[in-house]
Amino acid sequence: MRIRAPAKVNLSLRIVGKRKDGYHLLDTVMIPVDLYDEVQISRSKSKKAALGDLKVTCNHPLVPSGTANLAYQAASLLLTRKGILDPVHIHIRKGIPVGGGLGGGSSDAAATLKGLDRLFGFGLKRREILSLAASLGADVPFFIDARPARARGIGELLRRLPFFPRLWMVILYPGFPVSTRWVYRHFRFGKLTKAIENTSIQISLRDSEGLKRLLVNDLEKVAMRRYPRIAFLKQRLIQEGAVGALMSGSGSSVFGVFPSRQIARGAFHRLRKEGVEAYLVRSLS
Repeated sequence: MRIRAPAKVNLSLRIVGKRKDGYHLLDTVMIPVDLYDEVQISRSKSKKAALGDLKVTCNHPLVPSGTANLAYQAASLLLTRKGILDPVHIHIRKGIPVGGGLGGGSSDAAATLKGLDRLFGFGLKRREILSLAASLGADVPFFIDARPARARGIGELLRRLPFFPRLWMVILYPGFPVSTRWVYRHFRFGKLTKAIENTSIQISLRDSEGLKRLLVNDLEKVAMRRYPRIAFLKQRLIQEGAVGALMSGSGSSVFGVFPSRQIARGAFHRLRKEGVEAYLVRSLS
C-alpha cells in the first residue's frame, strides 16, 4: 500500500503563551500543499521476520529509522493497541525537505496511521485516530484530514477553515535543517502578536495587504539570527514578485505567495537557475 503524505506551510504562526510543562501555546494557520512524501506499508514476507517485527526505512540519510522515527512510533502505537503481531515494513520516500518546517515527519506519521487502518481493516473512528495522532505530536492531527485549519493549544486544537482559496506558492529550502527544539528553546517572549479570529483569516486572503498582515511568524527572528540565509531567501521571493513571504513553522524553509500561477512559475524557474532548491506548489483544500 502506498500513501502520499503532503507537506504544509504555516501562513501565520503566533506564540500566545506557555504552559507550565514548558510547551508553547500557538495560534497558527496551516494549509497543506501538493509537495509529498510517499509512505509504502506492507506486511513483511521475509522468513527471517519475527512476530511483532516492525521495520522502518527511508531513502534519505538524515531520516532516522527505528524508534527515533515518528512513523515507527505511530505504527508501534497502533499495532500494539490492536494486538497485531504481523511483521510490518514501512518505507518512506522523501519528497519533502528534511527539517524544513514543512511537517514531513508528522505527515508521514499520519499517513502511517491511516495506511495501517486500511491495510488491517481496523475501521478506526475519526476521534480514535485523532487521539492517537495527538499523542504522537502537535502537528500529526492536522495531517489526518490535511485540510486548511487554524490550530491552537500546542497545535492539537483544530478548527477547519472552509472555502479556502487556491494559493500559488514557491517554497525555498536553504539546504540545511533547523532544529525545532533549538528554535523554541531560544525564543524569548516580548510583545506577543495578537491572535486573530477565523473571520479575519478569510478576509485577509482577499487582497495583498490583508495577506501581508496575516503572514506573521514569531519564530522567524530566532532562526534568522543564526541562519541569515533564511532572511536572504525570503527577500529573494519578494524581489521575484511574491505578494508576501514567510518562514514556515520553525524553519528552515521559506515560502512566497504569488498573485498567479504564471508569476509563481516564472519565479520558480529563475530561482532554480540560481542554484536554489525550489518547489512550485499550490494549496490543497
